[in-house]
Amino acid sequence: MDLDALAADARGLRRAGRRAVLGLAGPPGAGKSTLARALVAALGEEAAYVPLDGFHLSNAQLDRLRLRSRKGSEPSFDVWGYAALLRRLTAGEGGDPAREVYVPDFDRGLDEPVAARHRVPPGAWLIVTEGNYLACDLPGWREARALMDDVWYVDAADAVRDARLMSRHTGHGRTTAAARAWVDTNDVPNATLVLASRERCGRVIPADG
Repeated sequence: MDLDALAADARGLRRAGRRAVLGLAGPPGAGKSTLARALVAALGEEAAYVPLDGFHLSNAQLDRLRLRSRKGSEPSFDVWGYAALLRRLTAGEGGDPAREVYVPDFDRGLDEPVAARHRVPPGAWLIVTEGNYLACDLPGWREARALMDDVWYVDAADAVRDARLMSRHTGHGRTTAAARAWVDTNDVPNATLVLASRERCGRVIPADG
């Protein structure tokens, strides 16, 4: 993966008069957030990071919807809120690059979304956003995808992703057995859904293992 070349391609998305949006889709553990942060660091103040993870539903809402055991699955996100933020960033009041916009995130320690951890600074013309489902042909995700100038699919070998996911889950307090069960019953079905969206992405980026 040539970060300099990818940053140059991202610069090519620049549009006159409004912010551009680059989406990074891909299965759990593929390295989307790592690549997104690296691109933003390479581009500096002209780019800003907007993670889909900030639109996780809270545990209270997941309990209400009986989705706690499927946290991270497609229906466990506020996709319409995510699309509304992208719309704000690219058109109308919030689309003015002179305005600062605050962006939510997900705190893995708290296991809850948190408000305003990230910011889109004045003058940032490129939004780099990442999440599993950005290219899915499903209600809400289609509307969000229409606001993106391009979507790249970040890929990694199944064994690499599995090792990353197991490390992630055990690192946040799950036993090895519980982490294995979560990967098999939640992360794997999510990855299967995301894989079906690969052909809707503009390019495939093989992440480093």
